[in-house]
Amino acid sequence: MDEKERASLKEKLKSQLTKEQYDVCFNGATERAFSGNYWDFHEDGLYSCVVCGKELFDSSAKFESGTGWPSFWDMAKAGAVKEKVDRSWGMTRIEVTCANCGAHLGHKFDDGPKPTGLRYCINSAALRHEKRT
Repeated sequence: MDEKERASLKEKLKSQLTKEQYDVCFNGATERAFSGNYWDFHEDGLYSCVVCGKELFDSSAKFESGTGWPSFWDMAKAGAVKEKVDRSWGMTRIEVTCANCGAHLGHKFDDGPKPTGLRYCINSAALRHEKRT
């Protein structure tokens, strides 16, 4: 998706997403810890991008990190998210965005469980869960 398409999509989605979803996905906001729909959610299924619907994470890779945000040790498919260095708030982190539409999802850390040792710390507001059938 190029910048022109993304700008058009952003304008359209202003009326379709909640304020929190829009702020997280397009302004890089972060929902409060322990407040999102999926931080303590345990149903089997797939988590997709709330903006474009692309599959991002599988519930089989979700784990309890104790942080108050949904955490995954891997993506559903290689290349589902893009990464970039984020130096905001006086720290250096790795921001993760949807590889398809560029929506901000959260951050990646290297303190997760085996087998990857990764923790994708994702805002519930950026996700939509689809129950596995």
